Amino acid sequence: MSQKHDRVTQRRAAVARLAQAGASSRRIADELQISKDTVLRDLAAVAATTPPPATRMRQRTDLAHEAMRQLRQAVRQTVEARPGYAPLLDDATAAQWHAQLRQDAAALLAAADAFRDYYPHLAPAAPPRTPTEG
Repeated sequence: MSQKHDRVTQRRAAVARLAQAGASSRRIADELQISKDTVLRDLAAVAATTPPPATRMRQRTDLAHEAMRQLRQAVRQTVEARPGYAPLLDDATAAQWHAQLRQDAAALLAAADAFRDYYPHLAPAAPPRTPTEG
């Protein structure tokens, strides 16, 4: 890629970011020290390369399907590997793995709980926390 192409790409990204943040064309032009016409051309170019919402939603769904497939595979492999029973594992590595598994489990639980926001009929409510769970 040429340097000019890189500069144009970077400028268009900056224009799009500022526009998405609510800046006017004039403000974007002033901030980036370009003409208002250049801002309008850059916005049109970005819009022309942005897929329509239905396509973006389909892409996001496909990405989620693949992530869930990979997650299931990783969980199976982790369970089968039985990392808590790994021979000759030093204490520092064991502590690191234990902490990482607990951190990942908490993140996955939060993702599972998010299903209640969109699919309340599919996910049971989480049990109430006791005061010691905080």
